[in-house]
Amino acid sequence: MKDQNITIIGAGLCGSLLALRLAQRGFNITVYEKLPDLRKTDISAGRSINLAFSDRGNKAIKLVGLEYKVKELCIPMHGRMIHDKNENTFLSKYSGRSYEFINSISRQSLNALLLNEAESHRNVTIHFNKKCTSVDFTNTTAHFKDYHTKNDFSVNSDCIIATDGAGSALRKSFYLGKKFLFSYSQNYLTHGYKELNIEPHANGDFKINKNALHIWPRGDFMLIALPNLDGSFTVTLFLSYSEGQFNFDNLNTPKQIELFFKTEFPDALKLMPNLVNDFIKNPTAPLGTIKCAPWHYKGNALLMGDAAHAIVPFYGQGMNASFEDVVEFDKVLDLKLDNWDSIFKTYETNRKQNTDAIADLAIDNFHEMKAHVANPIFKQKREIEMALELNFPTQYASKYSLVTFNENINYRTAMLKGRAQDKAILNLLSDQKITTKTDLNTILKLVTNATNAILEDDSVAGLNQ
Repeated sequence: MKDQNITIIGAGLCGSLLALRLAQRGFNITVYEKLPDLRKTDISAGRSINLAFSDRGNKAIKLVGLEYKVKELCIPMHGRMIHDKNENTFLSKYSGRSYEFINSISRQSLNALLLNEAESHRNVTIHFNKKCTSVDFTNTTAHFKDYHTKNDFSVNSDCIIATDGAGSALRKSFYLGKKFLFSYSQNYLTHGYKELNIEPHANGDFKINKNALHIWPRGDFMLIALPNLDGSFTVTLFLSYSEGQFNFDNLNTPKQIELFFKTEFPDALKLMPNLVNDFIKNPTAPLGTIKCAPWHYKGNALLMGDAAHAIVPFYGQGMNASFEDVVEFDKVLDLKLDNWDSIFKTYETNRKQNTDAIADLAIDNFHEMKAHVANPIFKQKREIEMALELNFPTQYASKYSLVTFNENINYRTAMLKGRAQDKAILNLLSDQKITTKTDLNTILKLVTNATNAILEDDSVAGLNQ
């Protein structure tokens, strides 16, 4: 099959990584991207400037041999730096194991690296400013519009893989084509997001701790900040469109914007002299989850990455999940199945329940980050989990660690075990059967037994099938 011609729609992070890996395997790859080449022009407006990069994503980067080049783009973040309304801070570590941390990485720098590496292969061609308008998936033909010439053109290939994000042209064609039973859901949160900025000091130094993901949790909304290599922070406000005293609909004057930040984020306001201009200038974007099935049509076309399973960003797993798609697809190619239909079916069977799981976990973490991280019982739970991970590194891993740092455990398994552990610890704390002062061996035994009991009950009830 290596002499086959594959069309990839979308040259973002997932598409460029997929192109690179398939080129390494010897396939002939042509990629079409609707946007200009990000290596030559700035196209970041409205999109996340930096992302959380962790073990699942790094597994994919290792697969294509770029681990050390990508590491140079990363800033380690060892935990969440929580900022309260009184300008106090405390660090909630991601793990009790010092070698487990996530990284802040520039979307544009990572994408540029992957594009350069993909284009270094003679069997890869990448075209920019070519928008896919629709896909005739029954004939393996993709239709495009050239933004420069304004001409329409079509491309035939042996198979089409769409990595063109939440607005996927292939997914839309699946839905509109009515050639097979296609299920599709798109659910939005009542909250949207707006990106802002903390500039570095005049000497280029960071204004706040660079090795943490900063969170200002306020119950129904929150502010977060991730570091950039130039000393700045990308700040994101997650806020309801219309509910609450402050919302995106009523933050429509400089006075109201300043009042909101002075009331809710006074320490952040001091770091952001350009706040009002950035707030007015930058767009407000929605937050949604997309699920669909099937991801493929026979052996002709396949959805991958956000095109198949877009999620909200609150577990920092969107990019990592898309990169893991490439790893899982690569494993299926190793099986040397007879045709693309068998490959696509096997890939989706192996993968879909796990992407559904991380989508649900991302919603869970939204509520955890905006409210629970400042809750006293949650702080006790995290203190216990950190102590268990530190003292029993091979026997205990929190839900966050299972999802983020255990790349050889699939998302669904991590979700089921992690949720059961959370419930077990919270129940034990609420029932005063443990405290943060209880002997750790006793805590481990009680948590393990309670977790196993919850998993068994869920299994009997069919909740973890």
